Amino acid sequence: MSRPGNTDSGTCSRRTAAATIGGSALASLGSRPAETCAAAPGAVDIQPLARFAGKAKHLICLHMIGAPSQLDLFDDKPELVRRHGQPCPESVTRNRDFAFIGKTSVLAGSPWRFRRHGESGQVLSELLPELATVADELAVIRSVHTNEINHAPAQMFLHSGFGRGGRPTLGAWLSWGLGSDNPNLPAWVVLLSGPPGGAGTSLWSAGFLPGIHQGTQFRAEGDPVLFLSNPPGYQPEDRQRQLAALRSLNTLRAQQTLDPAAAVRSSQYDLALRMQSSVPELLALNEESADTLRRYGATAGQPSFAANCLLARRMVERGVRTIELFDADWDHHASLQTALPRKCREVDRPIAALLHDLRQRGLLQDTLLIWMSEFGRTPLQQGGTAATAGRDHHKDAFTMWLAGAGIRSGMSLGATDDFGMDIAEHPVHVHDVQATVLHLLGLNHEQLTYRYQGRDFRLTDVHGKVLHDILL
Repeated sequence: MSRPGNTDSGTCSRRTAAATIGGSALASLGSRPAETCAAAPGAVDIQPLARFAGKAKHLICLHMIGAPSQLDLFDDKPELVRRHGQPCPESVTRNRDFAFIGKTSVLAGSPWRFRRHGESGQVLSELLPELATVADELAVIRSVHTNEINHAPAQMFLHSGFGRGGRPTLGAWLSWGLGSDNPNLPAWVVLLSGPPGGAGTSLWSAGFLPGIHQGTQFRAEGDPVLFLSNPPGYQPEDRQRQLAALRSLNTLRAQQTLDPAAAVRSSQYDLALRMQSSVPELLALNEESADTLRRYGATAGQPSFAANCLLARRMVERGVRTIELFDADWDHHASLQTALPRKCREVDRPIAALLHDLRQRGLLQDTLLIWMSEFGRTPLQQGGTAATAGRDHHKDAFTMWLAGAGIRSGMSLGATDDFGMDIAEHPVHVHDVQATVLHLLGLNHEQLTYRYQGRDFRLTDVHGKVLHDILL
């Protein structure tokens, strides 16, 4: 049985493509990564069982960096509220490690009220009033758990299935497995509001996949993509001549050395040229109506999470496969009662507007959204007083939600115990979430493998099951 991947060198062999290269062939490598390898001696294509017709064509990941408190947003715990301030029973913390607070903290109930919303009766905190208006779109999973207890390893685990760097992340797997629907834009775009997570740029790394599959960060200041603009005095026809010369040299290099990197290099140059016109048009939020900007809470020309949500919709319209929004400053070890409402005000309105907008434009049926973080927060108080206290890291029980293509909307999956400390019903591992996302995009997580250094790797390692309970 054939497997996707390569020889043990770690790069997919593109020998046939390199030997017959021309301008159009080079350009196609960026958008059809797997197919170019099919006829190459010693190379293999993605096996048929790995790819099928998925419900989703696009993925929008909303990563709240630092881990918001699920106990104050999604997981209502009346018993925890009733016992707020009481010593935590020893049985709850026995044989359990926390990042900072030790084992002697007191219980901390949420100071915010929860209500049911929509026809589904989805339970949400009063901190998310706008999301409550689209509660019937959500499939909320309240029983997620992960392997890592600190931010950078947990962020890497969420994205690559492994707690350290070096492996491909989700968007890279999707780019490699599915390619792009728009040859003028990257298959995977990254948008930041605030600094990246503790794992940094590794969160959009291609790992050992060909480098063309790493995420492309769009920046809020200067060139939206580094070095996208021509230098002063440099005309478009100068760039065309330069690329033609480089293409000839890379073609010769590929023919002489059978080096697949030469073909990929030229395809990246060609994509950069096409992006010089496609990216400014994409980012022109002043083309949006005043009403649309108001609904998102965005201002044209001013970077924000709201603007990034609106850009995500524009990217879906233009065929970008994967869009990931990283929003910083959710690491609330202290001052939870002031910091969490502020962060919710920043993201609540634009996320709701994005869901409304995608639905209204007929895009939600082809687009999968996932709201996620690297882990959750404990039901224990960190800090001396309720006014200044926060919550510590908690990897054993937290919440994510999905919406859009292929999702059974208005439902909940899983439950935690009375304190929100342990999973009581239907545990869902991060690998299960990864498997489900790949499934909805039309990829079998067990068959989507890449051979590197003598073994086959996959996003879900040797674990993971598709969460059919939340699927249509």
